[in-house]
Amino acid sequence: MPHHSEQRFMPYRADELYDLVADVAKYPEFLPWCLGARLHHVKETDFHADLIIGFKMFKERFTSHVKLTPKSQIEVDYVKGPLKRLYNEWTFTPIERGTMISFEVDFEFNNVILEKLIGTLFEESLFRMTNAFEARAAAVLTPIS
Repeated sequence: MPHHSEQRFMPYRADELYDLVADVAKYPEFLPWCLGARLHHVKETDFHADLIIGFKMFKERFTSHVKLTPKSQIEVDYVKGPLKRLYNEWTFTPIERGTMISFEVDFEFNNVILEKLIGTLFEESLFRMTNAFEARAAAVLTPIS
């Protein structure tokens, strides 16, 4: 079961980074392999998100329950799709001249063959995804001076 956690400093305000990550509807604009996003059951503290992920011949849709702790934490729990399990958490901690972001993802596929395939690409895909979020922040946010 692939698992990854990391921390990164970013020179932006925590609330702005939180808003960027919480704006799941815009993921297809910048996130690799995200072909579509649809939100439903939207409330102030949570929503459900359908994401369509595509890579070469692989194209899947999955639904997640996104729980929001305003301006500080985002938790993602799997609802349905090709996975057996998915958990993802973002934490945004303001520090001098920026924000420390903690990111954790843990998932498991129902299909062992698919998990082995994705497992070999796991580190590369996480690298591309975190770089995509960093690039998006650089494109739309102003660094703290």
